[in-house]
Amino acid sequence: MSLSALGTAGSTRGAATTMDPAPDTIAIIGAGVMGCGIAAMALGQGSDVLLVDIHDEALTQAPARITKQVRHGRLMEAFPASLSPGRLTTSSSHEDAAGAGAVIEAITEDAARKADVLARVCASLAPGTPLISNTSGIPIAELARSVRRPAEFAGVHFMNPTYLIAMVEVIRGAQTSAATIDAIVALLARLGRKPTVVNDAPGFVTSRLLHPMINEAARMVAAGTADADSVDALMRGCLGHPTGPLRTADLIGIDNLVDALRALAERTGNAGYAPCELLVEKVRRNELGQKTGRGFYDYRKVLS
Repeated sequence: MSLSALGTAGSTRGAATTMDPAPDTIAIIGAGVMGCGIAAMALGQGSDVLLVDIHDEALTQAPARITKQVRHGRLMEAFPASLSPGRLTTSSSHEDAAGAGAVIEAITEDAARKADVLARVCASLAPGTPLISNTSGIPIAELARSVRRPAEFAGVHFMNPTYLIAMVEVIRGAQTSAATIDAIVALLARLGRKPTVVNDAPGFVTSRLLHPMINEAARMVAAGTADADSVDALMRGCLGHPTGPLRTADLIGIDNLVDALRALAERTGNAGYAPCELLVEKVRRNELGQKTGRGFYDYRKVLS
């Protein structure tokens, strides 16, 4: 087991002596982009976090990444200045999440992998513990088949960067209880988020609207109607989109976007949602957006 306990301000707070988290601790499963972002958001709001991942490398890299995000959030005044950051603990065992007040699964957007992780995590949770999947579009009813108590399970779609974007989409599954939704809404409010509850459907609201728009924008670029910068400029200047759809695609990760569009097409039966060839080709070329240094835009000078 790989364990560490650090203060997010960079000072060591002492080694963990127990893995029985306090009832108000938030356990996050997955130390990737979204898991670290959610952890930074919670820590910046003063909550203690247990971050779990089976990959030692991810756990080794996560504290520095999260510390940087918390500092950035403070500079952007995203966190209350009066609050001290919470305490971060890491673990390689999902069983250590058993005593947490809430558990957020935040692994990659793969239905089978999420179902497997959720099944293993929920086995050790006490009744009444809200279990949350951070998903951008996988139906909650589909994932709920893998959990022991579907009434205590719901989805929350956090936006990236999580620690800066306050609005969150809360997805109520067909079996999710009103008490669970109330508990999750209260938790998100304590974390400074602005929850909006929607009913379960493929893609929910945000992804169902955003992803096809990005797909259509990419089709326009492929057809030569306009280049990426022109599409984004028009969307920003004329329609009030904060970044433009194609720069947003680079932030999401074009591989993630292609997977989400394929899943949306499959689950709705609408072939028009299938990713266009330009998006698929960018994945083949590993032009995935900001994380690889190139997508619709070139970030290599920024990253160097």
